[in-house]
Amino acid sequence: MVPIQVRSYRRRSSSCVDSVQVPDSSHKSSSLQGLQDAAAALAAFIADPANAQRIDRVSALIADRFTSGQKILICGNGGSSADAMHFAEELTGRFRKERPPLPAIACTDAGHITCVANDYGYEHVFSRWVMALAKPGDVLIVLTTSGNSANIAAAVQAAKSAGVTTVALLGKTGGTLKGICDHEWIMPGAHADRIQELHMLVLHLIIEGIERRMFPELWA
Repeated sequence: MVPIQVRSYRRRSSSCVDSVQVPDSSHKSSSLQGLQDAAAALAAFIADPANAQRIDRVSALIADRFTSGQKILICGNGGSSADAMHFAEELTGRFRKERPPLPAIACTDAGHITCVANDYGYEHVFSRWVMALAKPGDVLIVLTTSGNSANIAAAVQAAKSAGVTTVALLGKTGGTLKGICDHEWIMPGAHADRIQELHMLVLHLIIEGIERRMFPELWA
């Protein structure tokens, strides 16, 4: 019989335990600066009353379309894709309170995206999805922090050809999509992260506005 070798290990002494590193003041000031930048972007957005008015109009529009049997399509790249999925699940699932599910679809199907990207090119992943699913009276929401995403622009053109209302959440200068969609916001902010934070805020306010119109008892 081969003897079993048992190895023993010494426990590290307390003096060897990694100590928690306390951030220095430069880290703290960096975090504070980030919060201040976010607050400044939000303040700039609030300062234009047209932004809140547009949220109300788009919320009312979507509530009317839901009542008439239409649906929402939403798409974006990268972090904006995650935001699109977030928005859709809070309509098909729930937001704050229990209510019937509402029809919203985000273009996040890996099979569709990789198929179209491989066979046609990535610039077509959203437009072919719109062509497959959109019906007249539906609403397409697109998210792009630069406004220059070619696949988003193609999706908007496909939606317009299908009689779909288009809504854009943009950033910076608005890019090539500026002025193209039926409704748009151009978020203040120099960086994509600050712009995306405002995108998600607007999406949440749209959901709240929809619920207040379709299910007022939830907000009584």
